[in-house]
Amino acid sequence: MGFVLGAIIMIVFGYNPIYGYQAMLDTAFQSSKSIGEIFVMAAPLIFTALGFSVANSAGFFNIGLSGQALAGWVSSVWVGLILNDSPRIVAILAAVIVGILAGAVAAAIPGFLRAYFGTSEVIVTIMMNYILLHISTHIVNNVIAQKYISTKGTTKMVEAASLKTEFLSSISNGSRLNMGIILAAVFLVLIWFLMKKTTLGYEIRAVGLNPFASEYAGMSSKRIIVLSMVISGALAGLGGVVYGLGTFGNFFIQGSSLSIGFDGMAVSLLGGGSSIGILLSAILFSILKLGGQGMPLKAGVPTELVDVVIASIIFFVGISYLIKFILKKIEAKKTVKAEGGQA
Repeated sequence: MGFVLGAIIMIVFGYNPIYGYQAMLDTAFQSSKSIGEIFVMAAPLIFTALGFSVANSAGFFNIGLSGQALAGWVSSVWVGLILNDSPRIVAILAAVIVGILAGAVAAAIPGFLRAYFGTSEVIVTIMMNYILLHISTHIVNNVIAQKYISTKGTTKMVEAASLKTEFLSSISNGSRLNMGIILAAVFLVLIWFLMKKTTLGYEIRAVGLNPFASEYAGMSSKRIIVLSMVISGALAGLGGVVYGLGTFGNFFIQGSSLSIGFDGMAVSLLGGGSSIGILLSAILFSILKLGGQGMPLKAGVPTELVDVVIASIIFFVGISYLIKFILKKIEAKKTVKAEGGQA
């Protein structure tokens, strides 16, 4: 239905939907390099989607994923540049751990305020996005040593702290494919295990369903609120780490909040919060985004219209629950009619 609506929109504005969709698929799957780029784009989305899923399971909307990912990005690159002469395993571990901690701290602040002062996590995390955005700019302009600074950002990461490998680059014909997608796969399993097979995961889900009943059962809802936000921020920080150590290899000053934060929310909701759903949604999102870049060049479809088409597809994928609701209503009416006929 999403593709049909997208086709109708293209027809209304005078464009051929067949050429448009062909251009999208040709761009997304034209070579092993483009396929590699799909997974490059999907990796940070998986982390931010997992982060949103954990917070959402606890009953909270973490809108600060962008800022938390940004904190992980700038801090991991900073550490990676400082440790450029260290053994690779040391440099990577240090940069990744610092990126995780930066995202966790950024999320712990709104989590603490929500748990102990009842503040709205939505408002606080939105404000934190702006705070972290300008802090990252200040760090690049005034804190990081000048020898690591280039035009509007840091210098490129050396091999010591990079997540890029010759093997992954070679099998994808020189794409930016890196170990970030492997980390994402590992954390998909780890978060599934945490949420479904551990006491902490059970407590997070219980607090999300009913914090009062959880308190009555002996769980500390305040501790769970803070912990769930910390885990959420740590995962978002990992998304920024993959951006810095893998996708781009450096940090450059941002003019607005990172798109992977808000896109990660959409991916999580599309995937129903489950690990397998998030994986498939991230890949779908990446195919649409990457393939959409070829529609203006190969089919002449304007970029703005491409975004509308992609949004319509994601919209219909996301409202599957509405379709199920309608089908249930139709089925109920059929049952009533059948019972009336029998009577």
